[in-house]
Amino acid sequence: MALMLASLLAAALMWASFPPLDLGFLVFLAPAPFLWALRRVETVREAGWVGFVFGAALWGGMLWWIFILGAVAWVPLTLTMALYATGYALIMYLARDWSPLRWWFVAVGAWALWDFARARFPLGGFPWGSAGYPIGTIPGPRGAAQWIGASGWGVLVVGFAAALVLMTEEEKDRRPLEAMSALILALTVAGAIFSPDAAGAEVRVAIVQGNSPCPRVHCENEKQLIYNSHLGLTTRIERDSVDLIVWAENAFGGEYNPTYNPEVAAEMAGEAVRVGAYLLAGGTRSGGPGRFENVNVLFSPEGKIVGEYMKRHPVPFGEYVPLRDFFEFIPQLDAVPRDMTRGEGPVVFPVDFAAGSGVIGSVISFEGAFARHIRSEVKAGAQMVVVTTNEGSYGRSPASDQLIGMVRMSAASLGVDVVQAAITGHSTYVGADGTVSEKTDLFTDTILYGTVNLQEGRRTFYTVAGDWLQLAAIAIGIVPWALAITPQRGFKIRPGRGR
Repeated sequence: MALMLASLLAAALMWASFPPLDLGFLVFLAPAPFLWALRRVETVREAGWVGFVFGAALWGGMLWWIFILGAVAWVPLTLTMALYATGYALIMYLARDWSPLRWWFVAVGAWALWDFARARFPLGGFPWGSAGYPIGTIPGPRGAAQWIGASGWGVLVVGFAAALVLMTEEEKDRRPLEAMSALILALTVAGAIFSPDAAGAEVRVAIVQGNSPCPRVHCENEKQLIYNSHLGLTTRIERDSVDLIVWAENAFGGEYNPTYNPEVAAEMAGEAVRVGAYLLAGGTRSGGPGRFENVNVLFSPEGKIVGEYMKRHPVPFGEYVPLRDFFEFIPQLDAVPRDMTRGEGPVVFPVDFAAGSGVIGSVISFEGAFARHIRSEVKAGAQMVVVTTNEGSYGRSPASDQLIGMVRMSAASLGVDVVQAAITGHSTYVGADGTVSEKTDLFTDTILYGTVNLQEGRRTFYTVAGDWLQLAAIAIGIVPWALAITPQRGFKIRPGRGR
């Protein structure tokens, strides 16, 4: 019972480090009770249950807003995350009686592998709950993300927590705790002193949040009403007052689509010309029989469509149904009658603002949760990034804030300013140092004005090297296994430790 309670305590602390509570400092302590329990399990079954309880409690609680879509959405995702945690627990069961230092390397390396795999598999992955994201609430460490990224901070968080566990042993090993504390302190100081700063030309932006008259229920003429709301708000923007206007994901769609409706294109182009600004707008369109496309379209101040970005990473069971024929017995999937066609590669847009020329990139909604997608835009030349999203399906939940929490760590990791535009969620501006400006309210129609800067100077180390620390931790975590196996004797694992 004590081990299960420790697992639940760890899940509660980890949950509290994310929105809605957003107590990010707790993440340094959160994994410790879970790791403490795994160091003391006596059977494979016990280890499996400790892991499963931790995973189910953490992700089940964090993702309760997905239950709004029904148990058919929430249960499989929660179970998948819980099974990942179970797998980690079983790995740690095998290492439970190794020497403290070897156990520590396995704990850190296996967690790094867990986060790496979970962000990619299955179906493209799901990075919510990764240990490095709550660091975004702490300015100094957040600034250090420019060198190690959120993934690197996940390694250090677990390394610190595992080191705390070793201090509960009868024979304490202080080396991991001393090393982690020194490294975390050094990075915190360096991140505070050398905080990322885009520092380039100033860009005046207006986020048009048009809202939806009927989120989730999809009322009659919804697409027309959403489009009209965005267009009406845009007419309030004064001429020459901004350089860029942003409409969020699904601001247009159906017949109200500028890529094949000349009248809609003329209306949107007319506003771009009137204001004298670029207009980036998100929407959907038909992609052929049984298919659709999710795109961001960019109008120039001269009223021409100068390019578009097509979403590359669809939401499984939300924007497409894998193995559709196999899952046809689930009636709720009738709400996803078409599959999204994936875009290819990052797309960036050269622009010529009043303050100077530059390059902007964009990603759409779910993609904003993945550092690798935003990083691909910056590697392709983007000097600022726009994230368009909707959030209309998730009610008044922390879903929008959780996405902003992940975006802010990507902004700090890559050293770029980010514009996050939502239709029904929170719209905001995120600085290159990860600071989040004023946010709009949920389910409101408004215009949010702000200023961002184009990135100038060298790219951050994380932009160039990516998840290098996470990959290094995985590689180092393999070493104890190699040392534990010999051709003659196999695994060198001592009998159970007891509690």
